[in-house]
Amino acid sequence: MESVSQKDLVRWAEALSGIARTGLGFSENVYERERFEEVLTVAGEIRAVAGGDLDRDSIVDEWMKHVGEGVPGYVTPKIAVGAVVGNETGEILLIQRADSGIWLYPTGWADVGYSASEVAVKEVKEETGIDVEVARLIGVFDGLRLGFTRIPLYSLIFHCRAVGGELVRHPLECSDVGWFSQGALPEPIAGAEHWGAHAFAAIRGDPVEVMYDPPRKPPWKGNQDR
Repeated sequence: MESVSQKDLVRWAEALSGIARTGLGFSENVYERERFEEVLTVAGEIRAVAGGDLDRDSIVDEWMKHVGEGVPGYVTPKIAVGAVVGNETGEILLIQRADSGIWLYPTGWADVGYSASEVAVKEVKEETGIDVEVARLIGVFDGLRLGFTRIPLYSLIFHCRAVGGELVRHPLECSDVGWFSQGALPEPIAGAEHWGAHAFAAIRGDPVEVMYDPPRKPPWKGNQDR
């Protein structure tokens, strides 16, 4: 029998939660709402079994706080925007997150009123002090599928070139910041086995396609990414 990973449990629980909360946002029928609430409870049980600091009831209560009505209630992944920034010597710009100690390229939530590429420029400047120009989109990833995150999110990755500024870490968001070669990446680093080779190929100027998670058949079967 195929084993079920913690990553799969989180993904399944969040998917069921999204279906149930979207149903609650669009339905006024009391019987349908009861069923969606029951689905949400089952999802909370799965999510609690997958691990974390909250029990089932706390998880369900938190989900229920974000149930909307109509289109605003349609649950979708959050959007994060990251920037793979290279310098003239082929190094990549990385930040060490203050909350976890994990190293990663500059990244942040998409902001209303900004295009995705504008968010990339803004995040790099805020987190590292470096000015960049955007070259192109090189990656679109599902954070839950890859196990980068425990909440539903899509990550858009832009290749950027450093054009100025001074290396200064954000005093609250970053513990450290620096330039690193492909053979000397700091530890611990998030997911470099997935994006590292692709990022450095873009920095070198090699032709690269947009990297994305290929469709699975069926999408909900576990272990397909391992």
